[in-house]
Amino acid sequence: MTRPGFVLTMLLAGTAMAAAASPAAGIPPFARKYGVSCNLCHAPVPRLTPFGEQFAANGFEMAPGEEPRDTLDTGDTLLRLLRRLDFGVRMDIFTTAELPMRNDATDVDLQTPYNIKLLTGGVLADGISFYLYFFMSERGKVAGLEDAYVQFTDIGGSGVSAIVGQFQVSDPLFKRELRLQYEDYQAYRVRVGDARADLTYDRGILTSFSPWTDGDVSLMLVTGQGLDEAGSDQLYDTDDFKSMAARLSQSFGPLRVGAFGYYGEESANGFTDEIVIWGPDATFDIGRFQINVQYLRREDSNSLFLPAPTETSVNSAFVEALYGPFGADGRWAIAGLYNWIDADAPIVSVRAGEDEPLARYHTAAAGIHYLLRRNVRVMAEAGYDIEAERSRFTIGTTLAF
Repeated sequence: MTRPGFVLTMLLAGTAMAAAASPAAGIPPFARKYGVSCNLCHAPVPRLTPFGEQFAANGFEMAPGEEPRDTLDTGDTLLRLLRRLDFGVRMDIFTTAELPMRNDATDVDLQTPYNIKLLTGGVLADGISFYLYFFMSERGKVAGLEDAYVQFTDIGGSGVSAIVGQFQVSDPLFKRELRLQYEDYQAYRVRVGDARADLTYDRGILTSFSPWTDGDVSLMLVTGQGLDEAGSDQLYDTDDFKSMAARLSQSFGPLRVGAFGYYGEESANGFTDEIVIWGPDATFDIGRFQINVQYLRREDSNSLFLPAPTETSVNSAFVEALYGPFGADGRWAIAGLYNWIDADAPIVSVRAGEDEPLARYHTAAAGIHYLLRRNVRVMAEAGYDIEAERSRFTIGTTLAF
């Protein structure tokens, strides 16, 4: 069989396996708790509906301060003990193929499974809740905890909420974990030189509040060093520098616009890199269409931590288009994603399999998604790497149970 014929055979076989996937055995923890369908919060899974966003903002309750429905009566009014600690599982399974074929290279990959996440969450007291997930398998390795935080909702009736723990710096913008595409929001994954700071996972504090009608403010204080394990001194941080970030947004009917800013410093080898990231974002909702746009500019003063510092800058952006042809309750969705990254030197990594640092990253992808069940989604996506002039075809399924 020719290599192109082999690719076609594998794609057809993978598609058949995805379509034959059995419905998940149950529904995730929060849906089980309330006895409701997943589509109350997700449309389609894992994207959040407006109700789902409000549910999370409430500290994973239908309404703040509601009567507890999953607690054990111990007779102690100072204890709100969960009757059981309920867990959910998310599993992503993919098959990918890249063209044109290369000699002595893997062009067809059975990513079965690609990810397996064990997640849980719940309410500990009025206004205090928790959420975490453990990456049981991330592309074949145990990655450990990613999201893991305690949430304090409407602190003292002030309207201010805070989460403390591990989260993504980009969460107040567009949440990577909720996207439909196999292709990622690469602007958030940009790392420059030897600096570890990016806009994905970090440890710290995130506060949010709405000081005026249809306006939201988020403020963050994070380590700027990702989720590296503690050193021999039992400390997470390798320096005293902390990074600060803020995001403001305002809605005008179907249009929401936002502005983001990040400042941090990182030290290594006795030298310091000053990091500044800023940019606007926007979401436009009209009917069954949604357009999301993000632009970011990053400037580093000494990302290689050398005696003679070299300033570098990176411009990045993505545009996401989503369409539900049969509305929010429909079973079909179409999703497209365009990524663009341009640096003034080959110094960028997006951790997407590149062998050498990049100066440019430029891709486009579009896919179709179908719900076999509310918690079983199958997809097919075609992508094109404009810089490498290579195509990628992906089929797969996401299951939540």
